[in-house]
Amino acid sequence: MFDVAGVGPADLLPFILVGFVAQMIDGALGMAFGVISNTLLISLGVPPASASAIVHTIKNFTGAVSAISHIAHRNVDWRLFWRLVIPGVAGGVLGAYVLTEILPSVAKPLVLAYLAAIGIFLIWRGFTQIHREKPPRIVEPLGFAGGFLDAAGGGGWGPVVTSNLLVQGGTPRIAVGTVNTAEVFLALAITATFLFSIGISALGPPALGLLIGGLAAAPFGGYVAARVSAKWMLAMVGTVLTATSLYGFWRAVS
Repeated sequence: MFDVAGVGPADLLPFILVGFVAQMIDGALGMAFGVISNTLLISLGVPPASASAIVHTIKNFTGAVSAISHIAHRNVDWRLFWRLVIPGVAGGVLGAYVLTEILPSVAKPLVLAYLAAIGIFLIWRGFTQIHREKPPRIVEPLGFAGGFLDAAGGGGWGPVVTSNLLVQGGTPRIAVGTVNTAEVFLALAITATFLFSIGISALGPPALGLLIGGLAAAPFGGYVAARVSAKWMLAMVGTVLTATSLYGFWRAVS
């Protein structure tokens, strides 16, 4: 799957570290693996469609391990899961198709602007969150929108869906665990769409590095989500995403 001819450990190490940190945050918060990884890949010159294909391919592996962890810690609401996953897959397939039909020179600044907006939103949520639990009411449209933006932007399922479930009053660990588990099926559908459209050659050494780091961190997500407050982590993730996305956007338009 991965073309790693002539690639040494030093070439993979940055991507391994990014994969580990991104997956650790994603497992704990139900967000950030896609947006962090995708921002890095685009900033390094990877075309948006290829970057999104790489990220979603790796999510098939890291997401499965993370989902097992969340299921083991009883962080999944299965009724909510099905209400999210079906419209999410539909939106993801549509988003992947739209992105592969857009020229990279056009898609790159749009995607980075979207990711910067996600970062700003996370900062705002981190400093203003006052949580009162109640069952979320708007679910299916949220799943569709999250799936579409996740595929078109290379990340966004977690930030869009998890944050909105929390805004509606969802229990934090249940929202995080259910969204992470649903993402396994979303990533599989998006990956298939991308690879059908642009081919498996879009993958390479960055994918291998992200896979190694992500798999190393994935088993800890359910444990952390069940025990750690997300407030300051939301703010830190938002700061990193905003800074890297705005830098990439500046490079894309300058």
